Amino acid sequence: MQFDAELLLLAMAPVFLACIGWEAWHVSRTRPAERLYSWRDTLCNATLALLQQAADKLAWLAIIPVYTFLYEHYRIHTWPATWLSFVVLFVAQDLLYYGFHRCSHRVRWLWAAHVVHHSSERMNFSTAFRQSLMYPVAGMWVFWIPLAFLGFAPKQIVAIVLINLGFQFFVHTQVIGKLGWLEYVFNTPSIHRVHHARNDRYIDRNYAGVLVIWDRLFGSYVDEDPHETPQYGIVEPLYTYNPLKATFHEWASMAADFASVRGWRNKWRALFAPPAWAAAYHAQRAVMPGGASGLHAAHPHAGANDTMSKATAELPGLNPNHMAALRTSRTP
Repeated sequence: MQFDAELLLLAMAPVFLACIGWEAWHVSRTRPAERLYSWRDTLCNATLALLQQAADKLAWLAIIPVYTFLYEHYRIHTWPATWLSFVVLFVAQDLLYYGFHRCSHRVRWLWAAHVVHHSSERMNFSTAFRQSLMYPVAGMWVFWIPLAFLGFAPKQIVAIVLINLGFQFFVHTQVIGKLGWLEYVFNTPSIHRVHHARNDRYIDRNYAGVLVIWDRLFGSYVDEDPHETPQYGIVEPLYTYNPLKATFHEWASMAADFASVRGWRNKWRALFAPPAWAAAYHAQRAVMPGGASGLHAAHPHAGANDTMSKATAELPGLNPNHMAALRTSRTP
């Protein structure tokens, strides 16, 4: 089966914009007090999308030759252009996307790019456009290499990645409730609202791209609780609508942490430990007498924890109330 995903997404652009326009109008009439849209936030999202698209166009020029080399010399099978090959490609890429997405929440180097998508404290269709131009540097493209080994041509790889990401536009909304039996198979708005939340119950859950079966299979699924409203944003809030600051703030923080900690083990953690390590390290620096000069290395086991709360518990001298304030603070 032959398809051109770039043309498909280009054709879908008016649909995406129409969804944003309708949602903004709808929530302004039905939920005005919640301020689900902000023109500054939406403008930031749109700018980030344009920057990311430009960066991806340039990155593909370097990445596609890598896929081509691996496909031509090391593929283990040659797939005919059929619906069966499309299904195999779709399922394989969706599984790899799950792995990429989960790693992006567990490895700070990857999180430095992915955090851009999570840094808004609003959840609406325009949030889907909030992407990072640094994904090629972080290494997102590496996760699709197995598809070349499996025998899928570079054009097919690029196409299925775009289709997967295009689907995800429609799960970034608060105006659609649960969708019955679809919740057991596909990623849905309810499932993805959990993923964007920073509540202790929800944080670092529901990594699905299209199929939620991976979350259910690998133990990362959490249902949206009607009694616990998702609180959107990141643990260390980003108080800016500047798209460049949104893009590079975590990279700058990571570089500063790398320079400030002592010992190569801690420097490694500054780059590749879970984001919880960095949040706990920053909180401890904030409460230590003398600021950063009083702390040279985080606890050696902090990088092994699943959440900031657990990392915090293992950092001696850290005030839990300070961390609670970090989790619940909101952008004005």
